[in-house]
This record gives sequence, C-alpha cells and structure tokens, in this order.
Amino acid sequence: MNLNDHIRIMTQKMLTMEYLWDLAGFRPNPQQREAILHVDGPLYITAGPGSGKTRVLLWRTLNLIVFHDIKPDEIFLSTFTEKAAKQLTDGLRSLLGLVTNLTGQPFDLSGMYVGTVHSLCRRIISDRRRFFTDRHRQRPPVVLDDLGQYFRLNNVRTWNAMVSYAGLDPDDAAEHINKIFSVDSISRHRAIEHLRPVFNRFSEELLDPVTIRSQLDTYSWDGFSGEQVDLLLTLYEGYRKTLQEGHLTDFALLQQEAFRVLNDFSGSGQVFSHVIVDEYQDTNTIQERIFFELASGTSNLCVVGDDDQALYRFRGATVENFVQFPERCRAYLNMAPRRIGLETNYRSRTDIVDFYTRFMRQIDWHSADRKLVYRVEKKIRAHRQDAFPAVVASMPNKPVQACQEIAVFVRRLLNEGKVDNPNQIAFLYPSLKSVQVERMKNALEAQGLQVYAPRAGRFLDVDEAVDVFGICLLIFGRPSLRGMGRDIEGFREWLNIIEERAESLIYHDPRLGRFVADRRAELQRALSDYQALQRVVARNHWDTKQPYNPEMMKRTLVSAPGLSTSGRKLVSSAYLDRIVIKRIQEGRPFSLDYIIRRATSLDWNVLDLFYRLMGFEHFKAMFDQAERQGDEGPVANLGLITQYLQRFNEERVSIITANLLEENQFQGMFFNSFLFALFRLGESELEDPEDPFPRGRIPFLTIHQAKGLEFPIVVLGNLYKQNRGAPLMERLARPLLPDKSSEPLERMSEFDIMRMFYVALSRAKNLLILPHFKGSPTTSAFKPFLRERITRLSEFDLDSLPTSRMEDDELPKIYSFTSDYLFYKKCPRQYMIFRKYGFVPSRSQTMFFGSLVHRTLEDLHHELIRRRKLSQAQPQSGGDHA
Repeated sequence: MNLNDHIRIMTQKMLTMEYLWDLAGFRPNPQQREAILHVDGPLYITAGPGSGKTRVLLWRTLNLIVFHDIKPDEIFLSTFTEKAAKQLTDGLRSLLGLVTNLTGQPFDLSGMYVGTVHSLCRRIISDRRRFFTDRHRQRPPVVLDDLGQYFRLNNVRTWNAMVSYAGLDPDDAAEHINKIFSVDSISRHRAIEHLRPVFNRFSEELLDPVTIRSQLDTYSWDGFSGEQVDLLLTLYEGYRKTLQEGHLTDFALLQQEAFRVLNDFSGSGQVFSHVIVDEYQDTNTIQERIFFELASGTSNLCVVGDDDQALYRFRGATVENFVQFPERCRAYLNMAPRRIGLETNYRSRTDIVDFYTRFMRQIDWHSADRKLVYRVEKKIRAHRQDAFPAVVASMPNKPVQACQEIAVFVRRLLNEGKVDNPNQIAFLYPSLKSVQVERMKNALEAQGLQVYAPRAGRFLDVDEAVDVFGICLLIFGRPSLRGMGRDIEGFREWLNIIEERAESLIYHDPRLGRFVADRRAELQRALSDYQALQRVVARNHWDTKQPYNPEMMKRTLVSAPGLSTSGRKLVSSAYLDRIVIKRIQEGRPFSLDYIIRRATSLDWNVLDLFYRLMGFEHFKAMFDQAERQGDEGPVANLGLITQYLQRFNEERVSIITANLLEENQFQGMFFNSFLFALFRLGESELEDPEDPFPRGRIPFLTIHQAKGLEFPIVVLGNLYKQNRGAPLMERLARPLLPDKSSEPLERMSEFDIMRMFYVALSRAKNLLILPHFKGSPTTSAFKPFLRERITRLSEFDLDSLPTSRMEDDELPKIYSFTSDYLFYKKCPRQYMIFRKYGFVPSRSQTMFFGSLVHRTLEDLHHELIRRRKLSQAQPQSGGDHA
C-alpha cells in the first residue's frame, strides 16, 4: 500500500459532514441540519417558501450514501418535475465527486431511482431485476401523456369503440356526454375535455367501476344522477378496454399498474432502504399508496412539502395527504413521524414574508366545529432583515391607468439598472386568458418593453408559429374544412392569417420562395410517381398485398409511363434489391404496397422541413439575435414548435409517403386534425412548467407555472380569482371515496384560491408589486392590505431597492466532456439550441435506436439469468436422484 492509499484511508475515516459543508460553502441552520442528519424512521418536513428544501434533500441523500453506507440504488427519490430531478442528480454527482477526490471511493448513481413519480412508475413496471421474482415480465405498454391521451380519445376509431361499449350512438354521443356536465354542445372536443379528468380521477382513486356500479343505490351526488354516474363508469370501462387493445396506458393507469406490481411482489417494501418524496402536498391517492408500500418494510419514508403551496387539485392532487401525514403514518406504518419545520426564508425580504404570512391569516382554516384544522401552522421568518418597504401598490385607478403606472415604473427599474435583464421581472396571473393580461402587455409595449407570453391565448398565434405553419401551408396546400361553429370559423381565420403571412415572407425573400416552390414540386412528383405505379398495378391485376417479386415486377414498374427519373432510380436501386432478396430468403418478403410506398416517400418529414427553413434569413436573424445576448423570445418559441412537430411525427406521420398526398389526406392529418386540436386546446393543456424564460423579454406566467421559481421582482398582475364553489370533479368523486375527513366541499375553492395567491406572493425576492384596480373585482383577502397604509409606487424610494444581478443556480451543475464541452466546442449555436431551449433534434430515430439496443441487451441478460435459475431448479438425473 503506497503513501497515497494511506492518506485516502485516513481521510475517509476522518471525513465529516461539517468538513464537506465547509468545502461547499454551506451553513445549514439547526432545522436544516436536523433534517439532513435524520436517518431512521418516517420524517415529516414542512418546508416554507425559500427555506432551502432542495439543498436539504441533496445533503440528506449524500449523508445516507457517504456516512451510512446506503447504496444509491437503495434510494427512491421522487420529484415534481424532471428538471428538479436533474438538478438534484447533478448536484449529487458534483458533491459525491468531491468525496471521491478526498477518499478515492467512487459512487455510481446509474441505479438510483430519481425522477417524477410517473417516470419512476415506468421503471418499476419494467424493472425485472428488482420487482419480478422470475425476471420475466410482459412488454411494458406505451405511455400516453396528457396530450397523447387527448389525441387517443379524439381518434375516431377509439371514440366510436368507447361510446359504443357504453351503448351510445357515436353520432350523438358527444351531445349526450356534454349534457351530463350541463353543457349544451355537440362538440366531441368538449366531451373529451369533460371525460379526461373523470377517467384520470377514477384511476387515481383506485375506483373499481364494476363494484361501484353494483352499489349505485347506496350513493348520492350533488349535481349528478345515478344514471349519469353509471354511464361515466361504463365509458371509463370502455376507455380502458381500448387502451388494453392498443397496448397503451395513460399516466394515471400507469401508476395503477406500478401499484399492482408492488402488491404482487412480496418483497416490495424491502427494495429501497429510503423513500424520499418532494412536493408531497401535490400527490394523489394512488401515489400515497405506492410510497407507503415501498416504505412498508423499513418505515424510512421522508416527505417534504408545504400545504400552502398545494396547487394541483384540478389534476387530482390531495392536499390532505400532506396535512394528515402524521395520522396516515400511524395507520400505514404503525408509528408517528418526526416533524421538522424549515421556516427560515432565505429568498425574500422581511416585508414580503410578513405580507404573505398575514395574507394567509385572512381566513379561518378550522372546520365548523373547530375540531379540525385544514392547514399546517407555520412561523415563517425572513433571513434577510431590513426595515424598508418591499411590497408596493399602484395608485387606486382604473385598470388601464394602473397598468400604465406599473409599466412606467418597470421601465424606470431597467433604466436605473436595478435589474440586469427584463426577464428578472415576472408578471404572474391566475390565468393568462384575461383582459388584464392584454392591458398590461399593451402598457409595457408602449414603454418599448417586449413580453414573453407564449401561453397567453393560443400558442399558435405567436409570430413564430404563424411564420412556420404558414410556410407549411404553402408547401402542403390548404386543407378543406367542413362544418360550422365558433372553433371551425376561428381556425379558418387562423389559416387565412398564416397564409397571408407566408406569402409576405416569400415575397421579401425570393430564395425562400424558390424553396417553397421546389418542395411543392417534390410533393407533386412523388404523388405522380405513386399514381403512375398504381396504374401499372391495376393494368397487370396485381394485388398490392401480395409479396413483391422483383424478377416478375421490377422491370414493369421501372418502365411505368409517367414515372420520373428519380422514381425509376428508387425502384431499380441496387440497395433495395439486396434488402428485398434478403427478406425473401428469410421468408419475410416485402409486400408490393410497401415497395411502392417506399419508392414514392419523401426523404424528409415536418421536423426536417422546420430545420431547413431555419437556414433562411428571416429565421436565421432570430438565432443571431439570441446568440448576441439580445431578445431570446423568438428562439424560445421556435424550440416549442419543434416539440409539437416531433409530437406529430410520433402520434401521426413519421414518414411522408405519397399515398398520404392523395385526396389531401396529409393536409387533413396535419392541419385539420393535429393543429386544429392544438388550436382548440389552447393554453391550459399545453402549459409547461419547464418552459425557458428568454433574455430580453418580460415573462408573463400563470401562477401554476411560477411554482418553484423565484424572481427579483414580481408583479401580481391580477388580484382576483372567482370563487366558483366546489369543483365539479370533487362533487362527482367525493361520495365514492372512503375517507370523509377531507376539506369541506363548500370551502374547497376558497382554500385553493388562497394557496394559489400565496404561491405568487412568495416568488418575489426584492420587490412585490400589486395593481390597485378601481371598478374591477378583487379577492377579499387583499382588500384589508389595499385599504391600510401600503406604500405606493409614486412614493417608493428606489434607492432602498437592492440591485439584482443575474445569478447562477445555487446547486452545482455537472457538465459532460463529450456531450457538453465537445458539443459546445464543435458548434456553440447548436449547444444553445438543443441544450438551452429544448429544440428536438431531427432524425431522432437514431437516438431511439441506440437506447433500443441498450434495452435489448439488458433484456437478454435478464432472460439468460432466468433460464439458468430454472435449469438449476430442475431435478438432476443419475444416481443421486434415486
């Protein structure tokens, strides 16, 4: 053993958590320290805004791995978003790398379960090594996300099968379903939007439709009849049947399947030594059952959350999971958890913390009999102590004038250098579909300030979407639209707008005009070749389903009248001949139809087309501007467009074949089906909490989208959210649930509105700005603050406002030499596009192929182990057996 080995052994023995904290520059407060060092038994961490919970999770995980010999693959860590999971993983790799440098001990995180609950459930149902005793599992189903679920239900075949299963006529099923929800409409889109949350809630609550339907007489509903609930349950059965037939599942049913796997595996409670769940206030019933099942063998369940920031009831979340966690622990684990409160806010100034603390006390959180409290009491205090105002309001005025006052103040903040970039000032709204949003946007633009709000209204209406899809319209041709109605008329008008915009673009750029003409000619050539080959097939009375026989058919096809030169080359290709002969020898010949479609297919799809368009000056200028640290808004929007185009490739058409060009089939699929669906869905279904916030523009966000974020300056753009009473979904589900200790239906909306505004108020670091609209409704909890002596913008001392500089993330980041450094060295612009703005690379099938090869090798490995075990278990022949 050499001297270096001795030094490392000594270092490993002397290594302490305090030493690592010093190296990392981290000074935990007593509560953070206690939470990090806690190891055994259930842990209940109530974490207020800005309290450093992410760092606590990071260091707690490191403590388990480094100082308690817990292997990374024995840790289950669930986060709310994949972005949060990546931050934790990168941070953990960085800190463990520090330990490795000191001790020489390597750490492998590849087997650690870290990610969103949906991604982890997907791993559970496919993890043969851990959850299947014979290492044999069925092929996991394809998982539909929210948008995929919508497209599935919108598919005519799926829709007809589902409603027919429930005994409805497909022609009037949508009208029948909409009437259940008191909506007079024949729209299938609206019916689907009514059914999706119902189906998901039934799945998340583990409701068995057969059992409930047999006991309908024992239930009563507010707003629904037993017959209506019976129909919804039958439709749910039909929906699940269509998924099973297509080997598909959705997010909610994916969790059910994972829970079934855990129940079927006797050792599921021993697989992980520690189960850690972030954002526990936004979990639902099935998720709670999964977490407790995983922790059943060790009782090491750590949950972190803040019930005041529970926002996702509309997606099935159950805040009671967090509020009642101590009682649930006693029921499931037969022991009480240790509670630790992280109540020091490191984000916001004193006045902001005091403001949102007092805001939450404006209503009574007790039950009518005072026996229950629907909120975890906290004592949040600010670490940043100062006596200056940090919450200000506009003068009481009409909305237009109040918005103008705020816009002038924002311009002053930028002019005087109080922030480095406009994207450090965030405008938050309960909904971006509001007249107040448009008023504020107009006021800011009048001050020469640009807004980034791709989710305000329809994303398809942003300039970049209009540009890209307009050129697509010129290339593929305008689809024919049948029918009437507000949505269809609106879509027709949108098609007019994008067509007019595209005509203007090609007028000002002749190169782009030639490119469009060339692509149209290419489409026409492919269609003409397809029709020429089909005429030959008809003349020779061939069946296109029959195997392709090159000796008999090739010469005839190549000489087809009207076949283009490129078409002849494709049909007579030597490469194609080799593949065809090989398939014949293998007994798997291609059909004639396949050969014709292959010979007349295009070598590009809609995502390829997008990247070709980006080389033209109009789009290139957007990338130039972003690369110069200017306005990044257009590039961010283009990144979102690639994600939608990739979705079209996955959901509808990955290869454009000439047969789809006949009778405008492709136009119908791309425009009338896919883009029309996006047009109808609008903001609510397409909002992504991980959207980028580009430099040079002021972000407009929904409060839901702002959750987990922080900004130096926050403007709460609208102080009103209408209380519509108990959500319809809650009134439907509540009678079917066994737990009756939930929040009262009549107060549910009031509680949720308070929590939503609490999230908005707690995003601000240095300054919180409130509009004081006269003549517009205001949520009652704000009124006392606006009536009392609140600092107004006109009297605010700007010198008292701390200057905000652009900051790096507090968590360490890991950069790969091959995938980050070399990628950047090769092309900084590509690095910006794909890493920063989430552009989807074209021809991504190559990446899929790589992961498929890896997965196939892994499956072969497990299958060999399984067979070896089976052979070893067989009785041996010979004398010993006698």
